[in-house]
Amino acid sequence: MQHSAKITTLFLDIGGVLLSNGWDRAARKEAARIFDLDIVELEERHHLTFDTYEEGKLTLDDYLTRIVFYEHREFTRNDFKEFMYSRTTPYPEMIDLICQLKEHYKLKIAIVNNEGRELNEYRIRTFGIDKFVDFFISSCFVHFRKPDADIWKMALDIALVRPEEVLYIEDRAMFIHVAEGLGINGLLHENYTKTLEKLKEWGLGLPPQ
Repeated sequence: MQHSAKITTLFLDIGGVLLSNGWDRAARKEAARIFDLDIVELEERHHLTFDTYEEGKLTLDDYLTRIVFYEHREFTRNDFKEFMYSRTTPYPEMIDLICQLKEHYKLKIAIVNNEGRELNEYRIRTFGIDKFVDFFISSCFVHFRKPDADIWKMALDIALVRPEEVLYIEDRAMFIHVAEGLGINGLLHENYTKTLEKLKEWGLGLPPQ
């Protein structure tokens, strides 16, 4: 199905689209094994406080004090942070695709994501996301988290675009549905091949080499 809307702007999630999720459930399970932590307690403490960290109201050290370093450990904070940072891997095909689309179609590119500041900045800078993105509407910067609709409203204001001009690429269906409720076009990302095909429906095919 070919869409008639003229897309001028892409809104992108990072985790699950451009990079791996990083500090996710699998990473916490691995951390519990490596650092000999109680995974049940780690998960409970994480879920009680991670939203606050992602909203930019805690530092990474504050977050770690609440979930790990509330008692003496045989390892250091830096040991644990290095492990957290090491969990991120890039999706080079997706990064290259977005760079090509931006160049060929002269698109604005905005990140709309949930992430704590230190992890966010590490991931953005380490994998060169800042080299091609125009705006970062990250939860830690704007103090809203998806699925709060205000984060997409702010993204529209900052990018100075109308909802119908935007295609939002995201791997979580609920977030797509919230954005669509604001008139933003949604593309549910499953993998590179499927997203490439869906982009053609919006007139954003991969430019010829």
